[in-house]
Amino acid sequence: MSTLAIETREVERRLEPAFRWTRGRAAGALAVAWLATGVYLVAPDQQAVETRFGAVVSPRVLPGIHYALPWPIDRVYKLKVRQLQRLVIGGDLPDSVLGRTQPLLSQFLTGDQNIINMRVAVQYSVGVPADYLFRHQEVARSVGAAVEAELARRIAHSNVDAVLTTEKIAIQDEVLAAAQRRINDYRSGILLSTINIESAAPPPEAADAFRDVAGAKADSARIVNESQGYANDLIPKARGEAQKLLEEAAAYRERKVNEAAGDASRFTQIAAEYDRAAQVTSHRLYIETLEQILPRIKKLIVDPNGNLDLTIIRKGDPAPGKK
Repeated sequence: MSTLAIETREVERRLEPAFRWTRGRAAGALAVAWLATGVYLVAPDQQAVETRFGAVVSPRVLPGIHYALPWPIDRVYKLKVRQLQRLVIGGDLPDSVLGRTQPLLSQFLTGDQNIINMRVAVQYSVGVPADYLFRHQEVARSVGAAVEAELARRIAHSNVDAVLTTEKIAIQDEVLAAAQRRINDYRSGILLSTINIESAAPPPEAADAFRDVAGAKADSARIVNESQGYANDLIPKARGEAQKLLEEAAAYRERKVNEAAGDASRFTQIAAEYDRAAQVTSHRLYIETLEQILPRIKKLIVDPNGNLDLTIIRKGDPAPGKK
């Protein structure tokens, strides 16, 4: 062996501890750096899911600083659980940029065998992060299917006029609750926020007929309201007139009864006087009767000899032979 080789081996033997220490230090630093990669931060609007070799170990990690074993042992999936996502059933919204002005609409059959076109917007968020990530591959599609199925079921129990007018809010609320129950059964990890019926209209082929029917119903309602108003005005007047007639009749009856009672009382008194003094009473009645009759008639007084005394004609009476 040459002298150079011997010297080289000697140098290596002397430097081997230093190399060994350097390699160990580097390996330790790399290990520390690798372990440090397990620290992660979950933002306030996020939640996370931890998996270990593909199996879920922490299905819901709340906001804050957390630690998981470094990759490839553990993996961390972060989701924005407060972010609302939008899904449109019945076609996308109109988009002037893309030239889409008439989006497709879903058709539903009502309880009275009418077809209506509808477009419904659904807003939802992540409710269970682990289910959202690993239970379904197409979460939006399953949500749309659940909402559309419940919407079809609910509309099938309503008539077309109610769907187009008065029952929209009730349908939205009922479909929201029923679809959420169905989604929970699917374990999609979705929390429905709102369901909004953006448009509901008859098919274009039947739109004119629907408008005619709606106009006829509006006219019918107007005529009924006018008739009801006329009745509300006439009936109180008739009742008032009837009450007035009843009161007048009652007053007339009371007056006549009182007059009859007074006449009967006076006749009874006269009869009693007549029983006590018949001649005097009859003479008095005769005189009282003449006092009532004579002032109202024309009178001519003739003496027993047939002579007419003009001086006793009452002033203001016409002369004999004149009217």
